[in-house]
Amino acid sequence: MLTKKQNLRETIHGGNPDRLVNQFEYVSLFFDPATMAAMGTPVRGGTWKNGWGVQIEFPEHVPGMFPNTSPEFVVIKDIEDWQKYVHAPKTEFTDEEWAGFLAPLKDVDRNEVFVAPFVAPGIFEKLHYLMGMEECMMNFIEEPEAMHDLIDYLVEYEIRVADGICKHAHPDALFHHDDWGSQRSSFLSVPMFDEFIVPAYQKIYGFYKDNGVELIIHHSDSYANNLVPSMIKCGIDIWQGAMSTNDLVSSLEKYGDKIAFHGGIDNGKIDKEGWTEEEVIAETRNAIKKYYTKYSYIPGTVMGEPGSIFPGVYDLVSKTIAEVSDEIFGEGSASYTEGKMMTDFK
Repeated sequence: MLTKKQNLRETIHGGNPDRLVNQFEYVSLFFDPATMAAMGTPVRGGTWKNGWGVQIEFPEHVPGMFPNTSPEFVVIKDIEDWQKYVHAPKTEFTDEEWAGFLAPLKDVDRNEVFVAPFVAPGIFEKLHYLMGMEECMMNFIEEPEAMHDLIDYLVEYEIRVADGICKHAHPDALFHHDDWGSQRSSFLSVPMFDEFIVPAYQKIYGFYKDNGVELIIHHSDSYANNLVPSMIKCGIDIWQGAMSTNDLVSSLEKYGDKIAFHGGIDNGKIDKEGWTEEEVIAETRNAIKKYYTKYSYIPGTVMGEPGSIFPGVYDLVSKTIAEVSDEIFGEGSASYTEGKMMTDFK
């Protein structure tokens, strides 16, 4: 039997997998001190300033934290003078400060799974965190020079973070967040995305790959079907979070030899109050039936980490994937691992 790491490679590179890849089973995620310093001190049900000075709120019973960019909280008051307002968080940490983040990795079998830092938020999200979504979208049009300069600054910051991660943790994968759309469309047109966002990620992801990282996993639980060729330009190996509102059948056919798709099972349909086993099993089986082509598709929910908002949903999806894998590849081909939330902050 192939290791989870080997089976993932066979799946995304058109080889000979011996079972379905089951959600996040192929990767062990960890936090790093720079990402946590930038995130601030997350408290479910609380509010706080993150390392960039952004007001963050995390109400009870919601999937994750989000910025409050009301006028009284917005960081960048004038994009033409962004240098006055934007100050990157700390990126240099001692070995002692790193020790607690590296300790869990000692128990990870790197022959079995990829080891990846959990890096969030990404470039686009940092932009609208700092100035608000409406201002951000308008500034792409009205203030392109200032936006390019600000993006360059954010890229330099991310590369300093990446340098620390690669030197201390030696990951062989990266799990990077940056939501690029709603459920129905991308936030930016393809030409605008290619102008502002693609060059940024070519530098960031290129740095990781130049420093020993084999696998780039990018999370965007959204519509981004039109951006798939751009993702390939960025150097993304797996698009995690691909919602069913995308034309994944067409994208798998057109681009499956260049990029893999992890998702297809929308959390909004099953990860909800009053969920039933019948609904979860049916949605999981339907997704696999619709998208499975042996290559390039990883069945899973679209949430940006292993786990679910409502306990039991993620695990039932994993169990169902294992059962379908046995039906496709033969009895005993697969097992499943229970999901453990990365960001289950108290």
